Amino acid sequence: MSFLAIKNQVSHQLYNLRILFVAIVSATVLYSCSESSGNEPSYQPQMQSLPVVAINALPATTYQEFTASIEGTKDIEIRPQVNGYIEKIFVDEGAHVKKGQNLFQINDRPYLEAYNNAKATLTAAKANLSTAEINVSKLKPLVESNIISDVQYKTAQSAYDAAKANVAQAEAMVENAHINLGYALIKAPADGYIGRIVFKTGSLVGTSTAEPLTVLSDINRVYAYFSFSENDFIRFKDQFPGKSVEEKIKQLPEVELMLSDNSIYPKKGKVEMVAGQFDNTTGSISLRAIFPNADGLIRSGNTGKIRIPRSSTKDLIVPQEATFELQDKVFVFTLADSNKVSSTPIHVSGTSGNYYLVDKGIAEGQKIVYSGLDRLQDGAIIQPQPITMDSLLKVNPL
Repeated sequence: MSFLAIKNQVSHQLYNLRILFVAIVSATVLYSCSESSGNEPSYQPQMQSLPVVAINALPATTYQEFTASIEGTKDIEIRPQVNGYIEKIFVDEGAHVKKGQNLFQINDRPYLEAYNNAKATLTAAKANLSTAEINVSKLKPLVESNIISDVQYKTAQSAYDAAKANVAQAEAMVENAHINLGYALIKAPADGYIGRIVFKTGSLVGTSTAEPLTVLSDINRVYAYFSFSENDFIRFKDQFPGKSVEEKIKQLPEVELMLSDNSIYPKKGKVEMVAGQFDNTTGSISLRAIFPNADGLIRSGNTGKIRIPRSSTKDLIVPQEATFELQDKVFVFTLADSNKVSSTPIHVSGTSGNYYLVDKGIAEGQKIVYSGLDRLQDGAIIQPQPITMDSLLKVNPL
């Protein structure tokens, strides 16, 4: 084969290789484009299907809650009225005692001796009075007969008056010594429960002791003290009829006591007193409610919350689950005719169970999104799934 023929054959093969290379590259590019087009589809938002409920106005009872401290109607500090060592303690902490029951015995020997000494002094004073009385009776007829001058009689009469005064003084000393002797035995001034006993047998106590021996609490009825802010007090005055605060208090319904474990005390109480002025430091005014406590379930020092009920027939019922908070405001997602949602602020006037009572922001019959709020934003379009308020109330009653 000639050189020219060989050259033509090689050129022809190179040309075929170039054609094959171009075809392979084109096929690869086309495949890559088709793969890219299939794996990265254009974003098209999917419409969410969410439950929607229409808002109704239903009768409900809401509660205003106020932090309260509880005290017995009588919290009596038991303090010694004489000085001495505690000789005996008759009761234990937490015991229920009756009026007149022995509580503490202070060493009474010094007071017993003082009492005996006072009685002896009284006996001597009475003897001196008898002597003076005899002298007066003896001298009186002699003066009347002008046998002696009346100076002697007047002197005897003065001695008699002094002796009589000494008897009165001695009697007072006996009574005082008897009182001090009685103070050595400390008795319960009322029925109630014994608090903590700070001092033990052998402790030296007296009238200058700072702490009481114990505190006796009469808790057959208890007081719950709570406070109104200035705004609460103004609303209270506007809400209830009456010309005076006392008349308005009488119109207050019975109140409930929520204990520290959030349980409701089974017996209702009555607000019966309001303080005469506001506290300048806190801007609040104190009130007092009284509760029966015959079973002794509540003790002095307990804490809780006073719940004042308020009946409502006009406020709208909104499930708390259908709300969210933003910057101290409560919002719901309302639904328009186009199934587009928008966040709407509402004003909560109270709570009842798992529901808010709303007086501003939405209207009766308006629809709101019940759940799935964390996946929503203003302007989103949803597929509403209607649910009824009745079905919600069957699960979570007011």
